[in-house]
Amino acid sequence: MTEQTSPVPPKAHAASGQADQPPGRSHPGPSPLDIPARPASPKPAPPRSTAPAQSAGTPEPAAPQPPAGQPGAAQPPRPQAAAATAGAPPSTGTSPAVKMTVTGAQALVMALERVGVDVVFGIPGGAVLPAYDPLLDSKQIRHILVRHEQGAGHAATGYAQATGRTGVCMATSGPGATNLVTPLADAYMDSVPVVAITGQVSTNLIGTDGFQEADISGITLPITKHNFLVTKPQDIARTIGEAFHLASTGRPGPVLVDVAKDAMQATTEFTWPVPFDLPGYHPVTRPHSRQVREAARMITDAKRPVLYVGGGVLKAQASDELRQLAELTGAPVVTTLMARGAFPDSHPLHLGMPGMHGTVAAVGALQRADLIVALGARFDDRVTGKLDTFAPDALIVHADIDPAEISKNRRADVPIVGDCKEVIADLIVAVAAEHAHGRQGDHTDWWAQLDQWRQKYPLGYDDPDDGSLAPQYVIERIGKLAGSDAIYVAGVGQHQMWAAQFIGYENPRTWLNSGGAGTMGYAVPAAMGAKVGLPDAKVWAIDGDGCFQMTNQELATCAIEGIPVKIAVINNGSLGMVRQWQTLFYDERYSNTNLDDKKAEVAGTRIPDFVKLAEAYGCIGLRCETKEDVDAVIEQAMAINDQPVVIDFIVHKDAMVWPMVAAGTSNDDIKHARGMAPDWESRDE
Repeated sequence: MTEQTSPVPPKAHAASGQADQPPGRSHPGPSPLDIPARPASPKPAPPRSTAPAQSAGTPEPAAPQPPAGQPGAAQPPRPQAAAATAGAPPSTGTSPAVKMTVTGAQALVMALERVGVDVVFGIPGGAVLPAYDPLLDSKQIRHILVRHEQGAGHAATGYAQATGRTGVCMATSGPGATNLVTPLADAYMDSVPVVAITGQVSTNLIGTDGFQEADISGITLPITKHNFLVTKPQDIARTIGEAFHLASTGRPGPVLVDVAKDAMQATTEFTWPVPFDLPGYHPVTRPHSRQVREAARMITDAKRPVLYVGGGVLKAQASDELRQLAELTGAPVVTTLMARGAFPDSHPLHLGMPGMHGTVAAVGALQRADLIVALGARFDDRVTGKLDTFAPDALIVHADIDPAEISKNRRADVPIVGDCKEVIADLIVAVAAEHAHGRQGDHTDWWAQLDQWRQKYPLGYDDPDDGSLAPQYVIERIGKLAGSDAIYVAGVGQHQMWAAQFIGYENPRTWLNSGGAGTMGYAVPAAMGAKVGLPDAKVWAIDGDGCFQMTNQELATCAIEGIPVKIAVINNGSLGMVRQWQTLFYDERYSNTNLDDKKAEVAGTRIPDFVKLAEAYGCIGLRCETKEDVDAVIEQAMAINDQPVVIDFIVHKDAMVWPMVAAGTSNDDIKHARGMAPDWESRDE
């Protein structure tokens, strides 16, 4: 079997094609993701041209024409089919290129306008202040003043995850830039297209430990797809174009652009379009046909196949193709935490989420499979459990746009490098050809086993004996009342897992969370960003009382900027997931996980009082403590559409997330409740 190769070096973080847009949702203006990935062919066709966005605040000639691949140009449905690569030389046709003398800061803002940016989340400061002056004149770009740079980064991530466009955040040098480290690491782990723009001290101070100097390029090198330090004004516009191209093509990811203050203050000749200088960046989107045919043969030969679906399917806009492939093959589908919504929960072929807190049926299916087709997934430890015991009898087909992921954790028998939309579309054709020749798998016995597990070990929970509120019930009712068209954003911990388990996801990009990094404090600013990107959508943040206290200052941003998100705080008075581990593995020694007031006789975190805190921030604050009041409080919150709403749900302290595979153990050892393991004896041998 021939291993597929790619011109991308193994360490390159280059992956999926253009991000998807949910059915029925649209956004105004051109998208940065209209910049396509370069085709595999080294000789692109000549560029086409259409008009770019008009720059605000600076007079300029008649509307110029960008080359194909720039925002504003008509794009084909598949990135590799583009007629020209991004960064092609400016058109010499009837429409002249933009050319004028401006400051570097003006060039920065004008370039952002031309790549389709409509919102920037940020905080000004000394080194980045030159950029904020022309930003004030832009009629296209809305700047949202956050209360902490971490909030800016997570808001940009939430915006990107909800819309499929590239999110943008901005900060000053030194501590402003370093406050972006966590959201950049978060976006890197989850392959989210974000461009972070930071001011840097003047070039004569770089390396001198000048005031508020930090080597943010060096600091973020391991947690960005790429980063730039710009010290010349003439490089600013080109670098912005390259940053958006890198962030949004191949495997999406964060890109940092650090611009020296004197480069923004100096004058330069602004031209647009500008040629890119990315000679080593050629993400492969088209899969190798031989590998696809071999994968199709293995799928039709398999007795116990599983489609293991990761977040790459969402990044590639491949949900429709995934459904076609699943229905064509009849294979069960499992969707990872980052892929919830890529395949409808209600579909009979869907077994749920695999992994540490996945369904018994999904975990059992992977363990007993004879073939796993991994699509945009990376075999991370939360899915595999103890790696050398994972799916011992399975052959592996692994499709991913990032060649560095192939065989990184589990050796692939058939490696396929390519965009998931392209891979799945070609697999559909190849499997259909196998069927046409009479080769079709019989999965009757396999489904009999899967259905037995699904019926015997469904997700569930018990109401607390003391009459207190079950957190699972709260989250389940939010999902039922808000519906499958709402966007749900979770923090990290128990509430995150319950939100993944007990809300039904039917549509792509309706579930946003911090999967790879597990960042507490993600939910509130990410929900803010999602609501800004999709103002007509219902956006619910489901947060824990611990997570909520890390970034709730962004409630002020939401109130002042008119961003009416709903925040459901699942308040159990503790750091719930850590407490669960202390209960199970540390003999109930609760070291530093209680958040409640030990002197108070009421349950939950009451210092601060979240209702009063919400009101202090200009939001509506509600509280719910009984099961009988849950629906009424949720409906009350849903009726308020002109202000942010925070609901403090006081829930049972010792509720736990089940099923559970303990860290470092085999998936075979999954527990569907405390001390209760599935009976695997009836499975087919």
